[in-house]
Amino acid sequence: MRVLLDSNIFISYLLNPHADSLINHVVKAGILGEFTILLPELLLEEFTARIETKPYLSQHIKPEELAQLNAALLTNGETIPPIIGVIPAMTRDPKDDYLLAYAVVGDADYLVTGDKDLLTLIEVQGVKICRPREFAEEVLAP
Repeated sequence: MRVLLDSNIFISYLLNPHADSLINHVVKAGILGEFTILLPELLLEEFTARIETKPYLSQHIKPEELAQLNAALLTNGETIPPIIGVIPAMTRDPKDDYLLAYAVVGDADYLVTGDKDLLTLIEVQGVKICRPREFAEEVLAP
């Protein structure tokens, strides 16, 4: 199972990494190898930059927690090389197009997100787009 987790999933995880939450369960399952986390460099850069530049996030997420998550992801995930060329417009929000392009290029089964612009698509080129709850119920349920 190949899964691209949106940056909002990682940020939610980092805001409360020790909670017994659904998002934490999803992130930890990926880190533990229950599915392959796909890691475009651009995604790692996006959520790291957002945490470092947004005052609320930088006050609530410790740099060492961010570093630990990045290290775990790089150790256990699969990096996707940068896409060379123009990424086609596929979403209502052009800032989301790269996620969908990397999910397709990375042969993802799922793109897990909380982004409403992406969720309206439901599925694109074999990539199912869903919320963490739906993903957990379909894939991680006992």
